Amino acid sequence: MGRYFGLKLPKMSGWGKNNPDHAPKKYWSLEEAKGKLETYCAYQERSQWEVRRKLYQKGIKGDAAEELISEMISSDFLNEERFARAFARGKFRIKHWGKIRITRELKMREISPRCLQYGLSEIDPDEYYDTLLTQAEKKWEKTLEKDPFKKRYKVIQYLISRGFEQDLVQEAVAGLQ
Repeated sequence: MGRYFGLKLPKMSGWGKNNPDHAPKKYWSLEEAKGKLETYCAYQERSQWEVRRKLYQKGIKGDAAEELISEMISSDFLNEERFARAFARGKFRIKHWGKIRITRELKMREISPRCLQYGLSEIDPDEYYDTLLTQAEKKWEKTLEKDPFKKRYKVIQYLISRGFEQDLVQEAVAGLQ
């Protein structure tokens, strides 16, 4: 029995060599990797960065990884522009992210500026502003703060953290009270 801050803990089975977390990692062969990557990319749009990271996790690095990625591009399993469009559309419509956060996430995935612009073009400006207003109203109603200045500050901080532009946030929050 182990001790944790003076408490007696039962001995846990499954910790040690039988635990799947401690099992040796399974690496892919090149033939296996191609089939697995096709499935991985067919399931949802992926960026080259995500595919490269997956290959590195499975032990395929360097020229072999780049060769597989170029095969995925030529067979149209990988397309950065298509990924950027789908990513921006999904994060905006489902997660209600603003353009700043979407841009930051796409840059993290090493998407080119041209593809980034294509992705952001998927967002309709009217729908964008309506979403901002809806999010502002929802947060305003949920915020329990009594002081109107503090409440306004909390709503503004929330919307900025969601990735909306500060000038649009100020405009949207000005209409609330």
